[in-house]
Amino acid sequence: MDASDSSRIPATLLVIRRRSTWWIVGILTATIFATANLPWQLDEYSQERQALASFQMIKDGRWLYQEAPRTRREQREATKPPLVPWISAATYAVTRSWNFAWRFPSALAAVCLAFAIVRVAKNAFGIEAALFALSAFAFNPFTPRLATLARTDMPLALIVFLLGAQILDKVRTNTPWTRRDRAIACVLLTLGVFIKGPIVYGFILPGIIAYRFFFRHPQRPNAWCGWWPWLVSLGIFLVWVIGGIVSRPDFYRDMIVHEFLGRFGTTEQGPHPFYFYLANLLRKFAPWSELLLLMSILHFAQDRQPLRRAMHKLSPETWWLLCWSLGGLIVMSIVPSKRIDRIFPVVPPLCLLVAAQFTSMKSRARWFVLALLLSILLTTSYFGYAKIYRGYRDHRDSLAIFGKDVRDAARKNHWRYEVVTAHDGGLLLYLDRTQFIDAERAIAMWDAGEVDALVIETIDLPQVQPRLRGATILDLRATEHIDEKQRSYVVVTRG
Repeated sequence: MDASDSSRIPATLLVIRRRSTWWIVGILTATIFATANLPWQLDEYSQERQALASFQMIKDGRWLYQEAPRTRREQREATKPPLVPWISAATYAVTRSWNFAWRFPSALAAVCLAFAIVRVAKNAFGIEAALFALSAFAFNPFTPRLATLARTDMPLALIVFLLGAQILDKVRTNTPWTRRDRAIACVLLTLGVFIKGPIVYGFILPGIIAYRFFFRHPQRPNAWCGWWPWLVSLGIFLVWVIGGIVSRPDFYRDMIVHEFLGRFGTTEQGPHPFYFYLANLLRKFAPWSELLLLMSILHFAQDRQPLRRAMHKLSPETWWLLCWSLGGLIVMSIVPSKRIDRIFPVVPPLCLLVAAQFTSMKSRARWFVLALLLSILLTTSYFGYAKIYRGYRDHRDSLAIFGKDVRDAARKNHWRYEVVTAHDGGLLLYLDRTQFIDAERAIAMWDAGEVDALVIETIDLPQVQPRLRGATILDLRATEHIDEKQRSYVVVTRG
């Protein structure tokens, strides 16, 4: 590119193309992903249930089916698909750090997803658009929060994105599905069901159906890979399900009735309206969600054609991105049981929509740069103050520190200790245990001399301590603040 060509390019686009801009965005992305959940703890978003699965694999050899602890809040035993716990268990075998192992699958998936979004956006819409796709993925209140949680949302989003990106490539290039393509789709679908069950179908199939029904074109590219990848992946998953039903008496109740069917027949996460996910995406994907809406309005306004005719002018790849993201959003909105993190696999295709909009509206590039700067400001401020600063100020990791202190004291004094049934499942992991014991069993073990110390929630002390002969309360205490309430734990040892 000579000087005359460069002078005709808007300054905004020149800034976007600079390598230094990519370095700044990349470094900020890595920093936010790595620090957003500090201080480390497992006391929210049901992280302890996911972490406990890999913990039981190493401690108890339960490699296929695990049991959740029976806490005061949760009396069911639930088993989840084992792929992510397998990865955590393998990571622990190498690193010997549970804190790293529990978060590694989500962190690895977040990094892979960022690279995948850049590559797909670059191939489909150009290098400038890829920068905004990456920025939309990284700088919002949603993604960094899930990037290092001990959960399955980020790995599932990676699998869903790879499936959707494979279809996007077929739609964009209008090439037929080969046997290799179908085999890749089958592998991805199988990985998806072993991450979080058949919900992976809910993020892809509705989009394929909508694309086939709404995108009317005589030479419409084929988004359908055929039946056998879907049936094979489902068949492999059903083998695991049948094995659980046969081998574990509570598996059908907990996995089939509660974990799967319960999502369609109950509102255990609260009675939320149909628009719950849409409203939260406007907030959690800000300011990119607002930019998408604004650019769509401006695009159709300047086209000055009836909406139906303007929609027909959209490219096949844009049609697929719309069907992919909106299909998953609508299906998940229909499911009665709602929780905001479950909609996250819709975010990556929305990032590609940001890239597609930039390509079609380069004359308004300043709006995209403004959204990028605003997103960096909002994201760094939100996680820097609301999460990291307040997390350390409010001692959000108090249970984790308490667990380490108890383990250190137990090693020093050669204690045999147990944890009496409590509200916090994460407490088990902090104390290197896989199950609680109830108060009656704790008293019986104490009388028999089988334990030297017990960790007890303070509300149980008046009922339990008088029945423990020679018991002394140590100066080891943890207090956790949740929704303006607090729970405390103490250690009782022999005097």
